Amino acid sequence: MADDLKIKVRGLKKRFGANVVLDGIDLDVPRGKSLVVIGGSGTGKSVMIKCILGLMQPDAGSIEIDGQEVVGMSARDRERVMKKFGMLFQGAALFDSLPVWENVAFGLISGRGMNRAEAKEVALKKLGAVGLGPEVGELYPAELSGGMQKRVGLARAIAAEPEIIFFDEPTTGLDPIMGQVINELIVTCVDALGATALSITHDMHSLREIGDSAAMIYEGKIIWSGLAQDIDSSGNPYVEQFVRGKAEGPIRMPVRSL
Repeated sequence: MADDLKIKVRGLKKRFGANVVLDGIDLDVPRGKSLVVIGGSGTGKSVMIKCILGLMQPDAGSIEIDGQEVVGMSARDRERVMKKFGMLFQGAALFDSLPVWENVAFGLISGRGMNRAEAKEVALKKLGAVGLGPEVGELYPAELSGGMQKRVGLARAIAAEPEIIFFDEPTTGLDPIMGQVINELIVTCVDALGATALSITHDMHSLREIGDSAAMIYEGKIIWSGLAQDIDSSGNPYVEQFVRGKAEGPIRMPVRSL
């Protein structure tokens, strides 16, 4: 039912010049569930998320958040909707000049006007939720490992207790052990908030760990969607090739001859 959808995307299109990136995306994200979208590099995953976040304006199509159309929404109304969102960026995207606690509290202070003392208290609590002690809050991003930076990014994503959290390649650049730590933290944090999650990744292990449902994007369209547990038996040759990482199949990667 439509009432059960937190995010509803229909006919989403985006192109840059002659390059068609999104060619009629349809996507449903049920309330309180975690949807993971897979696809190769350059298939439009990040552009899709940026359109949903309002960072890009689509050329055509509809995006509804809680049943409300957000494409073409006024800046004031868009700001209100944005308060529902949290985001874990691919590279953590921390501010090098700010200590860790202020990175986590950035949205609380700048976006919500919370006083610094209260924001710091919230930030340290969220750092604790991702397994980092208060002493880490006084460090700077350059003093942290990649895995710790990713945890800080997750703490920032949940700092305002958002209703919807976006995860952009959450395990990219991490070793398998730290990747699993991040996957487990994502599940724990999303469940604790009762949030809806939309992730994009090419990491099949991460999909299986954090996803309730899954979808695959190829050449600007969603070519398969279903339960995450069914990804290995999709019956779709494109999905099968991607999941198994096979060079041969309907997906052709451009390779330049030497």
